[in-house]
Parts: sequence; C-alpha cells; structure tokens
Amino acid sequence: MTALEDLPAWTAFFVSLCVLLGAAVTLIGSLGLLRLGNFYARVHAPTLGATLGMGSILLGSAFYFSVLETRPVVHEILIAAFVTLTTPVTLMLLARAALYRDRTEGSTDVPAAEMAEDLIPPG
Repeated sequence: MTALEDLPAWTAFFVSLCVLLGAAVTLIGSLGLLRLGNFYARVHAPTLGATLGMGSILLGSAFYFSVLETRPVVHEILIAAFVTLTTPVTLMLLARAALYRDRTEGSTDVPAAEMAEDLIPPG
C-alpha cells in the first residue's frame, strides 16, 4: 500500500503537469548555458530557469501533500521564498565579481565603465 492509492486522478495529473513543466523550464534554462555567448549573457538563463522551474515544482509538491494530508502544507513556501531571494543575489554577486575581475585584467568583453555611468541619472 502506498499513498498514491489515496490520491485522486485529477490531483495526480495536476501534480505531474507542474513537475514536468518545472523540469522543462529548468532544462531550458540549463540549455542557455550552452547557447549563449559570454558569461554576462550566460548567467541569466539558469537563474531564471531555476527560479521559475522551482516555483512550478514546489507548487506541485505543496498541492500533492495538501491533498494527501487534507490540510494546507505550506513549508514549500519557505523553500520558495529562500530560493527566490537568494538566486538574484547570487546572480548579482557573480556578475559583479566577474566584472571587477575582467576590468582589472583589461578584458575587452566587458561593458565600459563610461557606459554604466551614462545609464545612471544625475542627481
């Protein structure tokens, strides 16, 4: 006997759809690592894929356990909040570290400092 015997078919379909959608979005984000040209373009794809894919997978997980336990299970919300908050921060730290390293080494693949200053409004 497993818990799957108690799970209605419509719930299993919804959970499967969420998990497959999350896996597909995460895979597409991972493929961005292969397709995009340099580090600065490449860093965005897995960040977006991980965040959106994680959200879909956690939605399916929360729904699955809520139906089986007949009460709302919300610990997935904590996981989603943690990943959603830490992923963009990690992206910014990695990009800034790479930008600093490339500028100090004199690499030509980085945006010029003057361009970044032009985007900041005076004030």
